[in-house]
Amino acid sequence: MILGIDPGRSKCGLALVGLDRKLYFRSVVASDQLLKQVERLLEDFPVAALVIGDQTTSEYWQAQLRAAFPEVRLVAVPERRSSEQARARYWQFNPPRGLNRLLPQDFRVPPEAYDDVVALILVERYLVGLIDADRR
Repeated sequence: MILGIDPGRSKCGLALVGLDRKLYFRSVVASDQLLKQVERLLEDFPVAALVIGDQTTSEYWQAQLRAAFPEVRLVAVPERRSSEQARARYWQFNPPRGLNRLLPQDFRVPPEAYDDVVALILVERYLVGLIDADRR
């Protein structure tokens, strides 16, 4: 399994994905709870790698994660435009209701944090990179 992390100053997104690309867990947690949540997930699931976005506070969180979990592989993945993709993808998990259904997707604003969806996209990018590397 791969655990995706969208690092942030006040909150972080998490997404746990199997190698079959099935989503097993996703959550947005306060940044001060990130290490505890990652520890719980590592205890409960066979996580092969942590995949983290390479932008906001990434270097700080990479150092924290390496120190706390040195036995787990940590990979930084380009985060470019992942928030835009996640904003659109959010509506697949939470279909709009009422008048929001009538608005074009680009005009809808998610009513809650969607950092967990960003984390999912980061894992998907990582898995695509593995497949592309295998083909070369």
